[in-house]
Amino acid sequence: MSTKFDPRELWTKYFSSVNVFIRAGLGLLVVAIMAMSYVFDNKFTDLQRLELIAYDIRLRATAPRKVDPRIVIIDIDERTLAAEGRWPLSRDKWVALLDNAFGKYKLKVMGFDVLFSEPDTSSGLDKLRSLSEKELKDVPQFRDRIAELAPQLDFDKRFADTLKKYPVVLAFAGSSEKTGMEKLEIGVLPPHTFTRDTFGRPPVTLTIDGFSSNLPAIQASGSATGHILPAIDFDGILRRAPMFVNHKDNFYESLSIATYRTFLDNEPARINPRKDEGDGVKRLDTVQIGPRTTIPLDDRGTALIPFRGPWPMFRYISATDIMQGKLQPGELEGKIALVGTSAQGLFDLRSTPFGEAYPGVEAHANLISGYLDNNIKRVPQFETASRALILMLIGVPLALALVKLSPLWSTVTVFISAVLVIAINMYWWSNNVVLPLALPLILIGALFLLNMAYGFFVEARSKRAITGIFGTYVPKELVDEMAKDPEAYSMKGESRDMTVLFSDVRNFTSISEGLSPTELTAMMNAYLTAMTQCVQEDKGTIDKYIGDAIMAFWGAPLRDTQHAEHALMSAIKMQKKLKEIGPDFIKRGWPQLEIGVGLNCGMMNVGDMGSTFRRSYTVMGDAVNLASRLESLTKEYGVGILVSENIVKYADIAIYRELDRVRVKGKLEPISIYEPVGLKAEVDSETINSIDRFHKALDRFRAQRWDDAELIINQLKAVEPNRKVYKTYLERIAILRAKPPGSNWDGVFTFTTK
Repeated sequence: MSTKFDPRELWTKYFSSVNVFIRAGLGLLVVAIMAMSYVFDNKFTDLQRLELIAYDIRLRATAPRKVDPRIVIIDIDERTLAAEGRWPLSRDKWVALLDNAFGKYKLKVMGFDVLFSEPDTSSGLDKLRSLSEKELKDVPQFRDRIAELAPQLDFDKRFADTLKKYPVVLAFAGSSEKTGMEKLEIGVLPPHTFTRDTFGRPPVTLTIDGFSSNLPAIQASGSATGHILPAIDFDGILRRAPMFVNHKDNFYESLSIATYRTFLDNEPARINPRKDEGDGVKRLDTVQIGPRTTIPLDDRGTALIPFRGPWPMFRYISATDIMQGKLQPGELEGKIALVGTSAQGLFDLRSTPFGEAYPGVEAHANLISGYLDNNIKRVPQFETASRALILMLIGVPLALALVKLSPLWSTVTVFISAVLVIAINMYWWSNNVVLPLALPLILIGALFLLNMAYGFFVEARSKRAITGIFGTYVPKELVDEMAKDPEAYSMKGESRDMTVLFSDVRNFTSISEGLSPTELTAMMNAYLTAMTQCVQEDKGTIDKYIGDAIMAFWGAPLRDTQHAEHALMSAIKMQKKLKEIGPDFIKRGWPQLEIGVGLNCGMMNVGDMGSTFRRSYTVMGDAVNLASRLESLTKEYGVGILVSENIVKYADIAIYRELDRVRVKGKLEPISIYEPVGLKAEVDSETINSIDRFHKALDRFRAQRWDDAELIINQLKAVEPNRKVYKTYLERIAILRAKPPGSNWDGVFTFTTK
């Protein structure tokens, strides 16, 4: 007797418990979210970044790492500039390069990753012609001589005439619509490869609204011309290149394709469109060059660059050796050469899977090498849908199976699944098909953890909370200590006796105006990293970075009975560290920085403060404001560190020079301010004697004994003429002597600005 199959009964038996149903549902939800990450890749950039990392790992693991002898890089290096003249090289040098490369060394084809967009006036022909038409117009011999020399001195024409004789490929650059750059059009574009009418509507590819190309005469003389625009992924890495760019519905081939076609004696390129995917978007599928070279394109019209390995993967030949004919015969015969530059300041560097400083010209060379070997990798058609489908095929069966398996069999199943995914992926990779790897493996791991380790993180919730809250504020050692007793720490507001520090870079506005945005960012990152290390070495907590300024405090979240001493040590270390990194800054073309540091301790409010939109763990109160005022006053007294009398009282580890008794803006009560000269064990007796004498001068000054104070300060100034505080007091004495302050004067100087 046969039984009828009832899928509803199977479903009911399988999901017999609510727990199993919930776990399976959560597993399917994870599968759906990861599959949707391909559809909405702009919302899941972290997951997509992992997929790119997996691509890079496979690329590095399988790269041949052998130099390709068929292609050479003609390098405009430092030796070339030293021998042939500064950049840009005069065009007669390029004439010598072409004549020797092709005539003497039998090069097959040359591609320029260099633009010739400006006239060459280095010969002085224009000036000579101007003289013949003006100052020397009445000297016919001079005019005749200029006419004789003109063909030799017109370097642009000589270069253009030479280009006509050889198979040379030129380059042009462009600006993308997404960059927001102005629509610049420098030089002239080459003839287009195809137009939108070829396919009825424009296919998806990189669009440019401006370009920088070559002078008309030079452009017309090249055998071909290709663009040199990269296609940078969202993580800033160069992995692919657009084979065509669109300018006003005309499409232009890349430098690599143009060079390769010229190498094949101008073999035409056939562009194959994809089948209509139903979304009304025209996409390119492949580029066919000759009978054996197929270049597969992705949804964006770009091709993956088949990097052979870390730079250099091609032989580099100094351009001056070719210009001066110093190569051995046969070194260039029948080869493809690309002209690029590695000279300081001219190096076209890109971040690639093989490093952050990869020459752009070598990316073109890798593509041409891939064309020669016909090994350009491709992603499947319907890229987004196919990747999502792969995740569904892996994830759905696994999500349903794991809820019924024991821990042992779940582990075995997951391990086998991961091995199969990697094996199948690498099989297709070896056949030049790129399938997703990172997300399938992450999905397998996520489903395993969901089913086998539920509640794993619950047990350590409080410790993770403390680490997450304070991990970016305080040193790792303090976070570990806090994690031992999480309940003892919180972000609730409270009043504590603490020390706060403010630091600021002197003349930062003028410094920032003298650096490019990239240089300024690099310099500030280096500076802030060094200063933060000094703070965290002595148990300090970084409150915030305010442009070039740093705010830090001691005594929270971990209580510190020696907060004043630790803060003072950090301030001294910051000044020392700044001097240590100064020579390195100068080597990198950055200015040597100077900073002012203000310190104060006292009762202040600390906790999680802010608005419903943004909050931060910070400190507030009069003691905090005073520290900020002290930092500002460092410029007034010409010192690097300025502390309050509170610091002097609680940090008895240093020798201090009292500078003044002041009333800062916003406070009525006066306060004494001091300069920490150094730790007690490090200050010599001569300096201590100088400090004592200055303190005596302060006593005479406050007693209105102007002559006695002036005498001592002048004696000190003779030894230390650049100490600003001496000049300040001499100016005050002169003013007060002329207009005595009266018997009720308390010796306090009041500042009316912050």
